[in-house]
Amino acid sequence: MISTVVFNGRVHDIDPLTGQKIQPHLITLRATREKFTTLILDEPKFNPVECVRRYFFADISSHPDELIPVEPVMPFSMADPRIVDPIDVISDIDKRPNLLELAPKEFEAFIQNLFTKMGFDTKLYQASGDGGIDCVAYDPHPITGGKFIVQAKLYTRTVQPTHVRDLWGTVQHEGATKGIMITTSGYGPDSYKFAGGKPLNLIDGSGLLALCQQYEIPARILNHDKRKPAV
Repeated sequence: MISTVVFNGRVHDIDPLTGQKIQPHLITLRATREKFTTLILDEPKFNPVECVRRYFFADISSHPDELIPVEPVMPFSMADPRIVDPIDVISDIDKRPNLLELAPKEFEAFIQNLFTKMGFDTKLYQASGDGGIDCVAYDPHPITGGKFIVQAKLYTRTVQPTHVRDLWGTVQHEGATKGIMITTSGYGPDSYKFAGGKPLNLIDGSGLLALCQQYEIPARILNHDKRKPAV
């Protein structure tokens, strides 16, 4: 039943600069079922530290003793199953906008508005000649900030790994800090495998709804059987 596990390791401490309580993440990784099942954990020569670092390409704090954080590949709040409506029993009375009823350009504008509300300086690109860029988000933070390439996929089917590879190529070509792909559907194991160890964030439909909930944006993802597949 489980295809992918995300682990975020954080500590509880006090920020020496402010005296406030902080919970920085010092390690984060994503492991697919396919990759995990190949491990022989009871092998005497098995090295868990090297496995995490080099096999699963974990993002580890460069200076954990100084509590330098890393960004989780998937925040904990996005994994909360309570934000997903597994059974459509109130579709006739639920007034939240259905994201699948948006046009592709409307969905891209929705994602731009979401990032703006999250505090980013965003720029929406034109439909043609965008070089694989739907939106660019700039984070002014001196350590974790930078230029983020954002791609929005209004899909009902699983996003193909080729799209994730194309995003990585765009990130490199643009000299961006990170690539972020957001979809109304989901990703397969090959996409997560390719993204491992790279500055790529893959946000699926449940993660998108979690962000909407966090920033008080009413939204739902309801795929009617009679709808044509979103592209």
